[in-house]
Amino acid sequence: MQIINQEVLSQCIRDAIRAELQQHFKTDGSQPPDSEKLLSKQDLASELGVSLVTLTDWMKRGLPYLRLHKRVYFKRSEVLNAMQQTIKD
Repeated sequence: MQIINQEVLSQCIRDAIRAELQQHFKTDGSQPPDSEKLLSKQDLASELGVSLVTLTDWMKRGLPYLRLHKRVYFKRSEVLNAMQQTIKD
């Protein structure tokens, strides 16, 4: 005796999974700023069009960065704010 059709059950499962994935990957800007993706030195240097040596020099002059173990990361928003402050001064 079958209570529910297998095809109907499969469709219900697919719909539920699809809805959960859409909710999980929703990118509407409602994420808090702390969940911002961290950039490596290579990523940031490439994005700004500068060498790693220049980026290291800027770090010594106060460019904000995060150190996690032996690696260095940057938050794009913090770097842009620091650069804007430097231009204003």
